[in-house]
Amino acid sequence: MELLVALGVFVISFLLGSIPWGVIISKVFYHTDIREHGSGNIGTTNAMRTMGKVGGSAVFVLDFGKGIVSGLIAAAAAAMFGGGMSLSGHVIGYDDFVTVAFLGCVWGHIFSPWLGFKGGKGIAVAVGCLFVTFGWQGACLELAIFAVLVLATKYVSVGSIAAAGACPLFAAYYFLYAAFAPAAWVCTTVAALTVVWAHRGNIERLRAGNERRIGQKGKEA
Repeated sequence: MELLVALGVFVISFLLGSIPWGVIISKVFYHTDIREHGSGNIGTTNAMRTMGKVGGSAVFVLDFGKGIVSGLIAAAAAAMFGGGMSLSGHVIGYDDFVTVAFLGCVWGHIFSPWLGFKGGKGIAVAVGCLFVTFGWQGACLELAIFAVLVLATKYVSVGSIAAAGACPLFAAYYFLYAAFAPAAWVCTTVAALTVVWAHRGNIERLRAGNERRIGQKGKEA
């Protein structure tokens, strides 16, 4: 029973994550398609460049909200159905449910079926999820890593990649050290690695020295 509920949480979170708010807002309110401008990405950074602060902020809030809602749904499912045994004998608890939601929401955003299984890079969605997955302390530490590196380098991608890279380390503390929940660590790590993979173009541009800095004009390579 618990496995089926966890699968349902994953599916619901995936569908929530798959809602392409960047595309919806750009088409409905700005009569354009965000994918045709800047980097072509549907996330917050390109939304800011394409639609300005109002449009970009709206995209961030809605993408962030997808993560929060997914996490809350998982927490509610854990309260109602958690505590049962899986086929391997592992107790399926709160950590398992919220990390399954984390993985589902991030994958839904990056591999949106409404956009031909393409999408954003998962940062805003992931941060929203992490406020439930790690709690506010862990999520704020992730945000601090992001903010410090963005301010230091002027590259949003550097902060994003570093925060995603730190995620398995935080998960090791929360899910292996504090509470032995290896499945939760695996889900979190897979989600984080997927976010890093989604930034592969940024990594290539950083290596080539033509990644776009904050405030720099011109189209991304």
